[in-house]
Amino acid sequence: MMSNTKQALVTVPFADLHAQYLTIKDEIDSAIAEVISTSSYIRGPYVERFESEFAVATERSHCVSCANGTDALYIAMVALGVRPGDEVIVPAMSWISTSETVTQAGANVVFCDVDEASFTLDPDALADCITPRTVGIIPVHLYGQPANMTAIVAEAETHGLWIIEDCAQAHLASLDGQQIGTFGNAATFSFYPGKNLGAMGDAGAIVTSDSTLAERMAMFARHGGLRKGDHTIEGINSRLDGLQGAILSVKLKHLQFWTERRREIAATYNDLLSNIEGVDLPQVLVGREPVWHLYVICLDRRGELAEFLKSRGIQTAVNYPVALPFLPCYKRLSHQPEQFPVAFALQRRCLSLPGYPEMTNDQQQIVANAISEFAA
Repeated sequence: MMSNTKQALVTVPFADLHAQYLTIKDEIDSAIAEVISTSSYIRGPYVERFESEFAVATERSHCVSCANGTDALYIAMVALGVRPGDEVIVPAMSWISTSETVTQAGANVVFCDVDEASFTLDPDALADCITPRTVGIIPVHLYGQPANMTAIVAEAETHGLWIIEDCAQAHLASLDGQQIGTFGNAATFSFYPGKNLGAMGDAGAIVTSDSTLAERMAMFARHGGLRKGDHTIEGINSRLDGLQGAILSVKLKHLQFWTERRREIAATYNDLLSNIEGVDLPQVLVGREPVWHLYVICLDRRGELAEFLKSRGIQTAVNYPVALPFLPCYKRLSHQPEQFPVAFALQRRCLSLPGYPEMTNDQQQIVANAISEFAA
């Protein structure tokens, strides 16, 4: 039986990974063919090359690749010596990887509210989260917006805490001219396909300038040893494969250009949407250079707008419809909305618009016209 429901044709996709591939098709195909011809499937020269290149790109001395961005957080915490009973502070707005890995590492997760302007961990709320059991902080540069690392680092140094920067959405972002990922003890990255620097599968990495920490992380990610059969410690199996290493090396060459395109797209959205009543645009605070992994607007009628845009063939996303403290898996912590007022409000108002380097000006105009029509 045929359905009478008509699906709107997609005129503006939320992202278009195939369009990106087509712009560098020859480079990607050549890199994949080279890996296949040498059968360098697990780690090997292509992974090692990417690790060296990414360390340079992130202005760190060492890069330890791994299977995905979630593993990157877990590996970093284990290498930093997290133990049962420890507490680790994470922002109330993020993907669950940031918090679930704290539990996996054996510690207790402590949520901190976020700053309404940047969606990132609020330094003014941080002090109240610190207890004698606190060992570390994981700021998240959400949506590609840099967190206030100056204030967060100052608080961490006061209490002797380590910092792991979650840079999964913030490749090449900066704060006061200093690149994100260089403020803490280590920084983790995701290369999930939709990220600003995305693989063609899952992939991740940790960067640091601490050689001892880098060695511990590399050992733990490779079954506890840097050489096959040499298991100094018990570890896990979290290795980047050669195909993804080669692909990421190709894409890394284009990352700066793609980043500038994302910034142009954000600026265009700001111009097109600036006079629409009831729609709050993302802010860029002084000294911060975001990389616009997502362009997120806030409004009270989010659900209605999302449905309206869908009817016009425009894809949108609600990336975090439930803030971390209110997820069913954290029901045991009995958190209440008044403990995280900003995160609680944002979870009901944020809507991510289409935005990717290959997006055209005409597509942005279609999005802006539709939002204007909705708000009229």
